[in-house]
Amino acid sequence: MSGGSYNYLCHADASDIGNNVADLELMAAARLDGINPDGHAAADTREVLTILAALEFAVRRLSDVWHAVEWRDSCDWSEDRMLEELSKYEAQRDAEDAEPALTGDE
Repeated sequence: MSGGSYNYLCHADASDIGNNVADLELMAAARLDGINPDGHAAADTREVLTILAALEFAVRRLSDVWHAVEWRDSCDWSEDRMLEELSKYEAQRDAEDAEPALTGDE
């Protein structure tokens, strides 16, 4: 067999790496940790997983706003309905920003 053990992870680019989360996890834990436990490759692979998780969170959080703008620009929704959705998003983000950060001392 020539390649493919990790579904050709080596050929993934930024647009499709999110489809390879399981392969990234295996690469980091099953292989890179064992091959080079003190190296950067496993940690950097885990960093990619962290970035993907943050990206997924941001996309989910913004999806209602994107939906509202897209439907407004397609003339399916009114300007007011779109602005209402945007206002809900902004209020939620303001509330999140106002929450005290955990310092680890609690």
